[in-house]
Amino acid sequence: MPSELDVLEAIHTARMLRVLKPDPIPDELIQRILEAAICAPSAGNAQQWIFIAVEDAAQRRRLGESYRKASASVRAFYLAQGRPAHMTEAEFGRFMKSGIHLHEHMGEAPVILLPCLRMDPRALPDSIPPETQAAMRATFMRVAGASVYPAVQNVILACRALGLGTCLTTNHVLVEDEVRAIVGLPDNCGVFAMMPIGYPVGRYGPLRRKPLRAVACRDRFGTAWETRSSDQGP
Repeated sequence: MPSELDVLEAIHTARMLRVLKPDPIPDELIQRILEAAICAPSAGNAQQWIFIAVEDAAQRRRLGESYRKASASVRAFYLAQGRPAHMTEAEFGRFMKSGIHLHEHMGEAPVILLPCLRMDPRALPDSIPPETQAAMRATFMRVAGASVYPAVQNVILACRALGLGTCLTTNHVLVEDEVRAIVGLPDNCGVFAMMPIGYPVGRYGPLRRKPLRAVACRDRFGTAWETRSSDQGP
């Protein structure tokens, strides 16, 4: 087992690895990943998540077949969008190639993790004004992911620390009813991600992102983040 990484090193090198070996993964490692997942925060500390680790070959094959159905539509979407300005042609080509590989080989990953969330609506007390209640109901789906995606990031970082590869994909939403049926998930639960886990064919390494000043602001939108020297003060 590899030595565990500094958390910032893991964050800065946790590439999304979509090409994985079919070799089995020891239960000990999967358990450590799941334990890391449930250390994440959730709204009201309700912990309404369910993590389904699919190892059975027939189940994985069925999930892979369902996931593959989304391939044509998703591929057409990305091709229509074209190459993002911050990516080179080579980078975009690798991105598309790895995505297509995942669509074709999802079911071959030794573990497919489904982070799910119970979606039972909670009763709102009469002390909350009606307009606020309406706003809370209207934004429920928008904020629901806040109770499961931090756990997904923990899974990504745990995989990185343990020398395993994974990626976050949500393309399964195009076939979510099939996915739910395959794993016997009740209707009140949503599948928020599909994460193949396995030993990677590629390597982890430094991530390439847009410059920080292009995506971060100080105090208000439009004021690009600039690092201050320590003697500048606030």
